[in-house]
Amino acid sequence: MPMVEKMQVIGGTRLEGVVSVSGGKNTAVAIIPAALLCDEPCTIDNLPDIDDVHALAEILRHLGAGVVYEQGVMRIDPRGVGGHAVPFHLAQRMRASSYLIGALLGRVGRAEVPFPGGCVIGARPIDQHIKGMRALGATVDSRGDTVRARADALKGSDVFLDMVTVGGTINIMLAAARAVGNTVIYNAAKEPHIVDVANFLNSMGAHVKGAGTDVIRIRGVQRLWGCSYTVIPDQIETGTLMIAAAATHGDVTVTGCIPTHMDSLAAKLLEMGARIDAGDDAIRVRSYGAHRAINIKTQVYPGFPTDLQQPMTALLCTAKGSSMVTENIFENRFRHLSELQRMGANVRVMDRTAIIDGVEGLFGASVYITDLRAGAALVIGALMAEGVTEIANTHYIERGYEHLERKLCELGANIRRVQVEESSPLTELVRG
Repeated sequence: MPMVEKMQVIGGTRLEGVVSVSGGKNTAVAIIPAALLCDEPCTIDNLPDIDDVHALAEILRHLGAGVVYEQGVMRIDPRGVGGHAVPFHLAQRMRASSYLIGALLGRVGRAEVPFPGGCVIGARPIDQHIKGMRALGATVDSRGDTVRARADALKGSDVFLDMVTVGGTINIMLAAARAVGNTVIYNAAKEPHIVDVANFLNSMGAHVKGAGTDVIRIRGVQRLWGCSYTVIPDQIETGTLMIAAAATHGDVTVTGCIPTHMDSLAAKLLEMGARIDAGDDAIRVRSYGAHRAINIKTQVYPGFPTDLQQPMTALLCTAKGSSMVTENIFENRFRHLSELQRMGANVRVMDRTAIIDGVEGLFGASVYITDLRAGAALVIGALMAEGVTEIANTHYIERGYEHLERKLCELGANIRRVQVEESSPLTELVRG
Protein backbone atom coordinates (compact mmCIF):
# COMPACT_ATOMS: atom_id res chain seq x y z
CA MET A 1 0.00 0.00 0.00
CA PRO A 2 1.27 3.57 -0.73
CA MET A 3 2.32 5.60 2.29
CA VAL A 4 1.18 9.12 3.11
CA GLU A 5 2.57 11.58 5.61
CA LYS A 6 0.48 13.09 8.37
CA MET A 7 1.14 15.48 11.19
CA GLN A 8 0.44 13.95 14.59
CA VAL A 9 -0.31 16.35 17.44
CA ILE A 10 -0.73 15.41 21.08
CA GLY A 11 -2.74 18.23 22.60
CA GLY A 12 -2.97 19.71 26.04
CA THR A 13 0.48 21.31 26.34
CA ARG A 14 0.79 24.95 27.34
CA LEU A 15 3.01 26.90 24.94
CA GLU A 16 5.72 28.93 26.65
CA GLY A 17 8.83 30.75 25.54
CA VAL A 18 10.14 33.07 22.83
CA VAL A 19 9.68 32.58 19.09
CA SER A 20 10.80 34.69 16.14
CA VAL A 21 8.74 35.52 13.06
CA SER A 22 9.89 34.84 9.52
CA GLY A 23 9.72 37.22 6.58
CA GLY A 24 6.34 38.05 5.14
CA LYS A 25 4.81 35.63 2.65
CA ASN A 26 2.44 38.20 1.17
CA THR A 27 5.30 40.67 0.73
CA ALA A 28 7.73 38.10 -0.70
CA VAL A 29 5.39 36.86 -3.43
CA ALA A 30 4.96 40.43 -4.71
CA ILE A 31 8.54 41.71 -4.33
CA ILE A 32 10.11 38.76 -6.16
CA PRO A 33 8.12 39.44 -9.38
CA ALA A 34 8.79 43.17 -8.92
CA ALA A 35 12.51 42.48 -9.28
CA LEU A 36 11.87 41.68 -12.96
CA LEU A 37 11.36 45.41 -13.53
CA CYS A 38 14.97 46.17 -12.62
CA ASP A 39 17.85 46.61 -15.07
CA GLU A 40 20.44 45.30 -12.61
CA PRO A 41 20.69 42.48 -10.06
CA CYS A 42 18.75 42.78 -6.80
CA THR A 43 19.28 41.05 -3.48
CA ILE A 44 16.24 40.33 -1.32
CA ASP A 45 16.65 38.94 2.17
CA ASN A 46 14.48 37.79 5.04
CA LEU A 47 12.49 35.69 2.58
CA PRO A 48 10.52 32.85 4.17
CA ASP A 49 11.50 29.30 3.25
CA ILE A 50 8.10 28.35 1.83
CA ASP A 51 6.83 26.61 -1.30
CA ASP A 52 5.45 29.82 -2.86
CA VAL A 53 8.90 31.42 -2.82
CA HIS A 54 10.49 28.33 -4.37
CA ALA A 55 7.80 28.30 -7.08
CA LEU A 56 8.52 31.93 -7.96
CA ALA A 57 12.23 31.22 -8.16
CA GLU A 58 11.48 28.47 -10.71
CA ILE A 59 9.23 30.80 -12.71
CA LEU A 60 11.87 33.53 -12.87
CA ARG A 61 14.50 31.03 -14.02
CA HIS A 62 12.11 29.80 -16.71
CA LEU A 63 11.71 33.38 -17.94
CA GLY A 64 15.47 33.77 -18.22
CA ALA A 65 16.45 35.45 -14.96
CA GLY A 66 19.46 34.33 -12.97
CA VAL A 67 18.28 33.28 -9.51
CA VAL A 68 20.35 32.15 -6.55
CA TYR A 69 18.35 31.40 -3.41
CA GLU A 70 19.76 30.15 -0.14
CA GLN A 71 19.23 30.74 3.58
CA GLY A 72 16.47 33.31 3.10
CA VAL A 73 18.41 35.44 0.61
CA MET A 74 17.57 35.59 -3.10
CA ARG A 75 19.75 37.26 -5.69
CA ILE A 76 17.86 37.99 -8.90
CA ASP A 77 19.56 39.05 -12.12
CA PRO A 78 16.75 39.96 -14.57
CA ARG A 79 19.02 41.03 -17.43
CA GLY A 80 18.56 37.74 -19.26
CA VAL A 81 14.75 37.81 -19.15
CA GLY A 82 13.27 37.46 -22.60
CA GLY A 83 10.39 35.10 -21.99
CA HIS A 84 6.87 36.27 -21.25
CA ALA A 85 4.90 33.01 -20.81
CA VAL A 86 4.52 31.44 -17.37
CA PRO A 87 4.07 27.63 -17.36
CA PHE A 88 0.69 26.44 -16.17
CA HIS A 89 2.11 23.85 -13.74
CA LEU A 90 4.15 26.51 -11.92
CA ALA A 91 1.41 29.16 -11.83
CA GLN A 92 -1.03 26.67 -10.34
CA ARG A 93 1.20 26.13 -7.32
CA MET A 94 0.46 29.58 -5.96
CA ARG A 95 -2.09 32.33 -5.70
CA ALA A 96 0.23 35.27 -6.42
CA SER A 97 1.17 34.30 -9.98
CA SER A 98 -1.02 37.17 -11.23
CA TYR A 99 1.66 39.67 -10.13
CA LEU A 100 3.71 38.48 -13.09
CA ILE A 101 1.25 40.19 -15.44
CA GLY A 102 2.21 43.69 -14.31
CA ALA A 103 5.87 42.79 -13.88
CA LEU A 104 6.24 41.25 -17.35
CA LEU A 105 4.30 44.05 -19.04
CA GLY A 106 6.67 46.52 -17.45
CA ARG A 107 9.70 44.42 -18.35
CA VAL A 108 9.10 43.06 -21.86
CA GLY A 109 5.71 44.49 -22.88
CA ARG A 110 4.04 41.07 -23.02
CA ALA A 111 2.64 38.58 -20.54
CA GLU A 112 0.95 35.20 -20.73
CA VAL A 113 0.03 34.11 -17.23
CA PRO A 114 -2.41 31.34 -16.23
CA PHE A 115 -5.12 32.26 -13.78
CA PRO A 116 -3.96 32.03 -10.15
CA GLY A 117 -3.82 28.70 -8.37
CA GLY A 118 -3.21 28.13 -4.66
CA CYS A 119 -5.93 27.48 -2.10
CA VAL A 120 -9.61 27.04 -2.89
CA ILE A 121 -11.13 29.60 -0.53
CA GLY A 122 -13.45 31.42 -2.87
CA ALA A 123 -13.58 33.40 -6.08
CA ARG A 124 -10.43 35.34 -6.91
CA PRO A 125 -11.46 37.50 -9.84
CA ILE A 126 -8.70 39.53 -11.46
CA ASP A 127 -11.02 41.87 -13.34
CA GLN A 128 -9.61 44.87 -11.45
CA HIS A 129 -6.08 43.81 -12.41
CA ILE A 130 -7.15 43.68 -16.05
CA LYS A 131 -8.98 46.98 -15.77
CA GLY A 132 -5.79 48.59 -14.49
CA MET A 133 -3.62 47.16 -17.26
CA ARG A 134 -6.06 48.36 -19.91
CA ALA A 135 -6.10 51.82 -18.33
CA LEU A 136 -2.32 51.87 -18.78
CA GLY A 137 -2.68 51.10 -22.48
CA ALA A 138 -2.32 47.32 -22.57
CA THR A 139 -4.43 45.02 -24.70
CA VAL A 140 -5.66 42.23 -22.43
CA ASP A 141 -7.74 39.15 -23.15
CA SER A 142 -8.25 35.77 -21.55
CA ARG A 143 -8.40 32.54 -23.47
CA GLY A 144 -9.19 29.42 -21.57
CA ASP A 145 -7.14 29.48 -18.40
CA THR A 146 -4.59 32.13 -19.43
CA VAL A 147 -4.46 35.93 -19.37
CA ARG A 148 -2.65 37.43 -22.35
CA ALA A 149 -1.52 41.05 -22.25
CA ARG A 150 0.51 43.19 -24.63
CA ALA A 151 1.60 46.83 -24.68
CA ASP A 152 4.00 48.56 -27.05
CA ALA A 153 4.34 51.29 -24.42
CA LEU A 154 2.55 51.59 -21.11
CA LYS A 155 1.19 55.07 -20.42
CA GLY A 156 0.29 56.50 -17.02
CA SER A 157 -3.39 56.99 -16.27
CA ASP A 158 -5.93 57.41 -13.51
CA VAL A 159 -7.23 54.04 -12.31
CA PHE A 160 -10.43 53.95 -10.27
CA LEU A 161 -10.76 50.54 -8.62
CA ASP A 162 -14.36 49.37 -8.23
CA MET A 163 -13.44 47.51 -5.05
CA VAL A 164 -10.50 47.41 -2.65
CA THR A 165 -8.14 44.74 -3.94
CA VAL A 166 -4.67 44.00 -2.62
CA GLY A 167 -3.58 42.05 -5.68
CA GLY A 168 -4.99 44.58 -8.12
CA THR A 169 -3.33 47.49 -6.32
CA ILE A 170 0.08 45.80 -6.37
CA ASN A 171 -0.19 44.64 -9.98
CA ILE A 172 -1.04 48.13 -11.20
CA MET A 173 1.82 49.57 -9.14
CA LEU A 174 4.28 47.20 -10.81
CA ALA A 175 3.19 48.06 -14.35
CA ALA A 176 2.91 51.79 -13.63
CA ALA A 177 6.47 51.94 -12.27
CA ARG A 178 7.79 51.51 -15.84
CA ALA A 179 4.99 53.37 -17.65
CA VAL A 180 5.45 56.72 -19.34
CA GLY A 181 3.90 59.49 -17.26
CA ASN A 182 1.91 59.55 -14.05
CA THR A 183 -0.52 56.98 -12.68
CA VAL A 184 -2.95 57.52 -9.80
CA ILE A 185 -4.69 54.53 -8.18
CA TYR A 186 -7.90 55.49 -6.40
CA ASN A 187 -9.57 53.23 -3.80
CA ALA A 188 -6.22 51.46 -3.31
CA ALA A 189 -5.72 48.77 -0.68
CA LYS A 190 -3.66 49.78 2.36
CA GLU A 191 -2.15 46.53 3.67
CA PRO A 192 1.40 46.59 5.13
CA HIS A 193 2.79 44.52 2.27
CA ILE A 194 1.58 47.13 -0.23
CA VAL A 195 3.71 49.68 1.62
CA ASP A 196 6.63 47.23 1.55
CA VAL A 197 6.32 46.68 -2.20
CA ALA A 198 6.25 50.44 -2.73
CA ASN A 199 9.37 50.82 -0.59
CA PHE A 200 11.11 48.14 -2.65
CA LEU A 201 10.19 49.85 -5.91
CA ASN A 202 11.44 53.17 -4.55
CA SER A 203 14.69 51.50 -3.48
CA MET A 204 15.19 50.62 -7.16
CA GLY A 205 14.56 54.22 -8.23
CA ALA A 206 10.80 54.23 -8.77
CA HIS A 207 8.61 57.13 -7.65
CA VAL A 208 5.69 55.77 -5.63
CA LYS A 209 3.89 57.95 -3.10
CA GLY A 210 0.84 57.39 -0.91
CA ALA A 211 1.20 53.65 -0.27
CA GLY A 212 -0.74 52.87 2.90
CA THR A 213 -3.49 55.32 1.92
CA ASP A 214 -6.36 54.88 -0.50
CA VAL A 215 -4.69 57.03 -3.18
CA ILE A 216 -1.33 55.94 -4.60
CA ARG A 217 0.59 58.08 -7.09
CA ILE A 218 3.28 56.62 -9.35
CA ARG A 219 5.56 58.51 -11.72
CA GLY A 220 6.92 56.07 -14.25
CA VAL A 221 10.64 55.85 -14.97
CA GLN A 222 12.63 54.43 -17.87
CA ARG A 223 15.19 52.61 -15.78
CA LEU A 224 15.42 50.96 -12.36
CA TRP A 225 18.70 50.08 -10.70
CA GLY A 226 19.68 47.20 -8.44
CA CYS A 227 19.29 47.29 -4.68
CA SER A 228 19.41 45.21 -1.53
CA TYR A 229 16.16 44.94 0.39
CA THR A 230 14.82 43.24 3.51
CA VAL A 231 11.15 42.22 3.53
CA ILE A 232 8.98 42.97 6.54
CA PRO A 233 7.99 40.30 9.09
CA ASP A 234 5.00 38.11 8.37
CA GLN A 235 1.86 39.65 9.81
CA ILE A 236 -0.19 36.46 9.51
CA GLU A 237 2.46 34.21 11.06
CA THR A 238 2.69 36.68 13.94
CA GLY A 239 -1.06 36.47 14.41
CA THR A 240 -1.12 32.68 14.15
CA LEU A 241 1.49 32.37 16.91
CA MET A 242 -0.40 34.87 19.07
CA ILE A 243 -3.61 32.86 18.68
CA ALA A 244 -1.79 29.60 19.43
CA ALA A 245 -0.44 31.12 22.65
CA ALA A 246 -3.91 32.17 23.77
CA ALA A 247 -5.49 28.88 22.67
CA THR A 248 -3.15 26.86 24.90
CA HIS A 249 -3.40 29.31 27.81
CA GLY A 250 0.28 29.91 27.28
CA ASP A 251 2.85 32.62 27.79
CA VAL A 252 4.62 33.35 24.49
CA THR A 253 6.69 36.30 23.30
CA VAL A 254 6.71 36.73 19.53
CA THR A 255 9.82 38.63 18.43
CA GLY A 256 10.91 40.24 15.18
CA CYS A 257 7.37 41.40 14.41
CA ILE A 258 5.70 44.79 13.88
CA PRO A 259 3.18 45.14 16.73
CA THR A 260 1.19 47.96 15.11
CA HIS A 261 0.27 45.59 12.26
CA MET A 262 -1.46 43.38 14.83
CA ASP A 263 -3.80 45.95 16.41
CA SER A 264 -7.05 44.41 15.15
CA LEU A 265 -6.11 40.93 16.41
CA ALA A 266 -4.71 42.20 19.70
CA ALA A 267 -7.99 44.03 20.35
CA LYS A 268 -9.98 40.82 19.88
CA LEU A 269 -7.66 38.75 22.07
CA LEU A 270 -7.93 41.37 24.80
CA GLU A 271 -11.71 41.25 24.45
CA MET A 272 -11.55 37.48 25.00
CA GLY A 273 -9.55 37.94 28.20
CA ALA A 274 -5.96 37.40 27.08
CA ARG A 275 -3.16 39.72 28.20
CA ILE A 276 -1.15 41.53 25.53
CA ASP A 277 2.10 43.43 26.04
CA ALA A 278 3.67 45.06 22.98
CA GLY A 279 7.19 46.44 22.62
CA ASP A 280 9.04 47.92 19.66
CA ASP A 281 9.40 44.61 17.82
CA ALA A 282 7.83 42.02 20.11
CA ILE A 283 4.43 41.02 21.45
CA ARG A 284 3.86 38.94 24.58
CA VAL A 285 0.60 36.98 24.82
CA ARG A 286 -0.51 35.43 28.11
CA SER A 287 -3.78 33.71 28.82
CA TYR A 288 -5.20 32.26 32.01
CA GLY A 289 -8.66 30.87 32.63
CA ALA A 290 -11.68 30.76 30.34
CA HIS A 291 -11.99 32.92 27.24
CA ARG A 292 -15.05 35.01 26.49
CA ALA A 293 -17.01 34.62 23.25
CA ILE A 294 -16.70 37.52 20.80
CA ASN A 295 -17.91 38.61 17.37
CA ILE A 296 -15.59 39.11 14.39
CA LYS A 297 -16.10 40.56 10.93
CA THR A 298 -13.25 40.27 8.45
CA GLN A 299 -12.39 43.48 6.64
CA VAL A 300 -9.65 44.96 4.51
CA TYR A 301 -6.71 46.44 6.44
CA PRO A 302 -6.73 47.86 9.07
CA GLY A 303 -9.74 45.69 9.87
CA PHE A 304 -9.58 42.07 11.05
CA PRO A 305 -7.68 40.09 8.38
CA THR A 306 -9.39 37.25 6.56
CA ASP A 307 -6.16 35.22 6.79
CA LEU A 308 -6.55 35.09 10.59
CA GLN A 309 -10.24 34.26 10.58
CA GLN A 310 -9.66 30.51 10.33
CA PRO A 311 -7.06 30.23 13.13
CA MET A 312 -9.27 32.46 15.28
CA THR A 313 -12.33 30.23 14.85
CA ALA A 314 -10.36 27.35 16.38
CA LEU A 315 -9.74 29.43 19.50
CA LEU A 316 -13.41 30.45 19.66
CA CYS A 317 -14.53 26.80 19.76
CA THR A 318 -13.95 26.66 23.53
CA ALA A 319 -14.85 30.27 24.42
CA LYS A 320 -17.68 30.73 26.92
CA GLY A 321 -20.86 31.69 25.08
CA SER A 322 -21.71 32.10 21.41
CA SER A 323 -19.41 33.81 18.92
CA MET A 324 -20.34 35.09 15.48
CA VAL A 325 -17.71 35.23 12.73
CA THR A 326 -18.65 36.97 9.49
CA GLU A 327 -16.40 36.40 6.49
CA ASN A 328 -16.64 39.36 4.13
CA ILE A 329 -13.68 38.61 1.84
CA PHE A 330 -13.77 34.97 0.65
CA GLU A 331 -17.04 33.06 0.45
CA ASN A 332 -15.54 29.57 0.89
CA ARG A 333 -13.42 30.22 3.93
CA PHE A 334 -15.46 28.13 6.36
CA ARG A 335 -14.61 24.72 4.90
CA HIS A 336 -12.32 24.00 7.85
CA LEU A 337 -15.24 24.17 10.29
CA SER A 338 -16.47 20.71 9.33
CA GLU A 339 -13.05 19.39 10.39
CA LEU A 340 -13.24 21.23 13.72
CA GLN A 341 -16.67 19.65 14.20
CA ARG A 342 -14.98 16.26 14.00
CA MET A 343 -12.98 17.43 17.02
CA GLY A 344 -16.13 18.29 18.97
CA ALA A 345 -16.75 21.90 17.95
CA ASN A 346 -20.34 23.15 17.97
CA VAL A 347 -20.58 25.22 14.80
CA ARG A 348 -23.21 26.13 12.26
CA VAL A 349 -22.88 28.30 9.17
CA MET A 350 -25.50 30.65 7.79
CA ASP A 351 -24.43 32.18 4.49
CA ARG A 352 -21.23 34.10 5.34
CA THR A 353 -21.58 33.91 9.11
CA ALA A 354 -20.44 31.12 11.38
CA ILE A 355 -22.06 30.78 14.79
CA ILE A 356 -19.74 29.05 17.24
CA ASP A 357 -21.14 27.85 20.58
CA GLY A 358 -18.27 27.24 22.93
CA VAL A 359 -17.75 23.69 24.24
CA GLU A 360 -15.84 22.51 27.30
CA GLY A 361 -13.02 21.13 25.20
CA LEU A 362 -11.99 19.60 21.90
CA PHE A 363 -10.79 16.03 21.41
CA GLY A 364 -8.35 14.42 19.01
CA ALA A 365 -9.54 13.20 15.62
CA SER A 366 -8.32 12.53 12.10
CA VAL A 367 -8.77 15.71 10.06
CA TYR A 368 -7.95 16.99 6.59
CA ILE A 369 -6.52 20.38 5.55
CA THR A 370 -8.33 22.15 2.72
CA ASP A 371 -6.20 25.31 2.41
CA LEU A 372 -3.24 27.15 3.93
CA ARG A 373 -4.91 29.02 6.79
CA ALA A 374 -7.24 26.11 7.45
CA GLY A 375 -4.08 24.15 8.15
CA ALA A 376 -3.08 26.65 10.82
CA ALA A 377 -6.58 26.47 12.31
CA LEU A 378 -6.47 22.68 12.58
CA VAL A 379 -3.01 22.74 14.17
CA ILE A 380 -4.29 25.22 16.76
CA GLY A 381 -7.37 23.07 17.34
CA ALA A 382 -5.11 20.03 17.80
CA LEU A 383 -2.96 21.89 20.33
CA MET A 384 -6.11 22.63 22.32
CA ALA A 385 -7.58 19.13 22.05
CA GLU A 386 -7.38 16.25 24.48
CA GLY A 387 -5.63 13.25 22.96
CA VAL A 388 -4.08 12.71 19.54
CA THR A 389 -5.02 14.53 16.34
CA GLU A 390 -3.73 13.37 12.98
CA ILE A 391 -3.72 16.00 10.25
CA ALA A 392 -3.59 15.06 6.57
CA ASN A 393 -2.65 17.15 3.53
CA THR A 394 -0.03 19.17 5.39
CA HIS A 395 1.61 20.42 2.18
CA TYR A 396 -0.73 23.41 2.36
CA ILE A 397 1.03 24.59 5.52
CA GLU A 398 4.40 24.55 3.74
CA ARG A 399 2.96 26.93 1.14
CA GLY A 400 2.88 29.83 3.56
CA TYR A 401 4.47 29.08 6.96
CA GLU A 402 8.19 28.68 7.45
CA HIS A 403 8.88 25.81 9.85
CA LEU A 404 5.65 26.35 11.81
CA GLU A 405 5.86 22.85 13.25
CA ARG A 406 9.41 23.36 14.51
CA LYS A 407 8.61 26.74 16.04
CA LEU A 408 5.63 25.34 17.94
CA CYS A 409 7.71 22.41 19.18
CA GLU A 410 10.33 24.83 20.50
CA LEU A 411 7.51 26.37 22.56
CA GLY A 412 6.61 22.99 24.02
CA ALA A 413 4.13 21.55 21.51
CA ASN A 414 4.16 17.79 20.93
CA ILE A 415 4.13 17.41 17.14
CA ARG A 416 5.71 14.81 14.89
CA ARG A 417 5.40 13.49 11.36
CA VAL A 418 4.15 9.95 10.83
CA GLN A 419 3.95 7.71 7.76
CA VAL A 420 0.76 5.69 7.43
CA GLU A 421 -0.71 3.46 4.75
CA GLU A 422 -3.12 5.26 2.48
CA SER A 423 -5.79 2.68 3.19
CA SER A 424 -5.21 2.83 6.95
CA PRO A 425 -8.18 3.83 9.13
CA LEU A 426 -5.90 6.65 10.34
CA THR A 427 -6.07 8.24 6.88
CA GLU A 428 -9.21 10.06 5.79
CA LEU A 429 -10.38 10.03 2.22
CA VAL A 430 -10.20 13.40 0.51
CA ARG A 431 -13.34 15.34 1.34
CA GLY A 432 -14.63 17.95 -1.02
